[in-house]
Amino acid sequence: MAAIADAGLRPGDIDGIVSDSVIMSGSVPRDWLSAQLGITRTFDASLSYGGAGSVGAPQLARAGLEAGLCTNVLVYFGVDWGTRPSGPYGFHDMYPAKRVYEKPIGFDAQPEYFALLAERYSHEYGLAEEELGAFAVNQREYAVRAGVGQKTKPLSMQEYLDTPMISDPLRFEDCCLISDGAVAYVLTLEERAVDAPHKPIHVRGVGFGSEATSGDDVFTQRADYLGFPGTAAARAAVEGDAGMSLAEADFAEIYDCFTISCLLQLEDLGICERGTAGKFALAGETRIDGRMPVNTHGGLLAHSYLLGAEHVIEAVRQLRGDAGPNQVADAGVGLVTGLSVPDYALLLLSNN
Repeated sequence: MAAIADAGLRPGDIDGIVSDSVIMSGSVPRDWLSAQLGITRTFDASLSYGGAGSVGAPQLARAGLEAGLCTNVLVYFGVDWGTRPSGPYGFHDMYPAKRVYEKPIGFDAQPEYFALLAERYSHEYGLAEEELGAFAVNQREYAVRAGVGQKTKPLSMQEYLDTPMISDPLRFEDCCLISDGAVAYVLTLEERAVDAPHKPIHVRGVGFGSEATSGDDVFTQRADYLGFPGTAAARAAVEGDAGMSLAEADFAEIYDCFTISCLLQLEDLGICERGTAGKFALAGETRIDGRMPVNTHGGLLAHSYLLGAEHVIEAVRQLRGDAGPNQVADAGVGLVTGLSVPDYALLLLSNN
């Protein structure tokens, strides 16, 4: 309701819905939501599941809008992992090979999967503890300053180093939050947004990529641990769509389920050379006044774990100039990433 009102619309003005195809379809189905709000749908779509869904959703919304199938599209997503008994740890039970072969020997949660990536990265390039810590410390600062995230106390590097090891080399503060929450945003064609109550934020480009792999093997059985499936295809698609390089973005909201996932994506996307992203963060280059500010609201590590959805909203805040004490100076183009299994989505947004 807040997202629809923010767009200067009423629920009856919405005629298209895009949402997640696994989590939301079971928790808040599109037909149920439409019935509660009085929405008559002429376009209905879903994309992927997990982190790639809300970031790649504009690709589907655009297809419906440009084909004339709808006029205003509502994208929504939420999770109840803070109160659901299994939280996100039951999610991988949907993959039979993980239940039979991996969970019984200890690979039963996401920290173990991402610790493998961090360990391999350390073997290949070296990885100081403080390099991962820089992501956690910087993003905590943003969350505390913004005052709207789950984490409200500052985090020093020494405090980071003193936190318990969860799955070597990942400490407690390397791991994302567990949250209940929801996010929504509205998309329409440019000519329909001229009388909107806020200056419109434009989708410059969107890219989605996937590989012929599944959740059974993506974290533990791939030959290349240090590249996420679908990244190359999504990068080529979004850069071609936008006619610009990802490096031209003024800030980036990077999917940060763990500090190592943020580090790896900075390199996968060409923002940093291989083996340098940790040093990049430690040198302050991901801070507000650095070369590429990253996760300016605190991200999944310090703001909330709503997968890629809140990252989209933070990019809009930045481009509207509404990010308060975390505002990036002269922010004109923002990059958002969404990581899923085995899918990847990229979004370039601008304010002109």
